Amino acid sequence: MASSHLNWLIVRDHNAFLLKRRDIRKPFSTEPGNLTNLSSFRYSGLVHHKTITITPAEKKGVNFVYNRKKVLNKPAKAPVKVTLKEGPRRTLKKIANMMKANRYRADLRGAALRRASAILRSQRPTKTRKGKAGAAPAAATAAAAGTAAAAAPKKAE
Repeated sequence: MASSHLNWLIVRDHNAFLLKRRDIRKPFSTEPGNLTNLSSFRYSGLVHHKTITITPAEKKGVNFVYNRKKVLNKPAKAPVKVTLKEGPRRTLKKIANMMKANRYRADLRGAALRRASAILRSQRPTKTRKGKAGAAPAAATAAAAGTAAAAAPKKAE
């Protein structure tokens, strides 16, 4: 196995997950295991052995996927997928505790919690806004009155 630094030097400018655009200064990356979707060594999911992936679950909650250390050379057996759907505070606390217990990279803890929080926030039901109750009927009656006045015959003078 090559070092993660050497792997980064090989894949940093050319890989299938890069999204390069003219108006974007730093290219995005869509690789699995990249928590911030930035193309940088720190967040890269391609070059590091210990990666974390946080994705939305089917209906509610988040999927937390991490790699087991003992079977890193067996890609099919390495990932462990845990679905967390007990509520936002408990989910975020469990993510932080799992990262700490498995001795995952502490520098990714903040990014993982931000991503999980954004996913949970997007799953919240939207509040219905109350519209102006008097505005719609008044506008409809004014428009109806205008058409009625236009349709009425003019009086002779």
